[in-house]
Amino acid sequence: FRSTNKAEAIEELTDLLQKDGAISCRETFIQDVWQRESEGSTGFENHIAIPHGKSSAVVNTTLAIGRTRQDIAWETLDGSQVRCIILFAVRLEDQNTTHIRLLSQVAGALADDDIIEQLLKETCPQRIIDLFNQYAESDIY
Repeated sequence: FRSTNKAEAIEELTDLLQKDGAISCRETFIQDVWQRESEGSTGFENHIAIPHGKSSAVVNTTLAIGRTRQDIAWETLDGSQVRCIILFAVRLEDQNTTHIRLLSQVAGALADDDIIEQLLKETCPQRIIDLFNQYAESDIY
């Protein structure tokens, strides 16, 4: 993950989502993510941010996770710099169902200090997915 600022991080993760076929229009999705950011920062705490876009450009509700090589300035609840970004891409049809389930799953995992520590250190993508799946009602794909 090469991003050095918030905009680059959102764009880099969006590119992953587009490459995976989860979004149909990069520009529309990024615009919707920035719309949500304008309503209030999605910086969490413990070096984690959870930006998200509810968008007509989303084909499949999913998420992308990126870890930065250096701290990124982001408005967080505890004032920490961000090192892990979890970008949610939510279909408009899923905004009150799948989105809530996914957010609940991620929030459950992020309430666990051991999970956060592993998330910030783990290098294997599958093991990162497995960390969240421990809290899953259904799998993340």
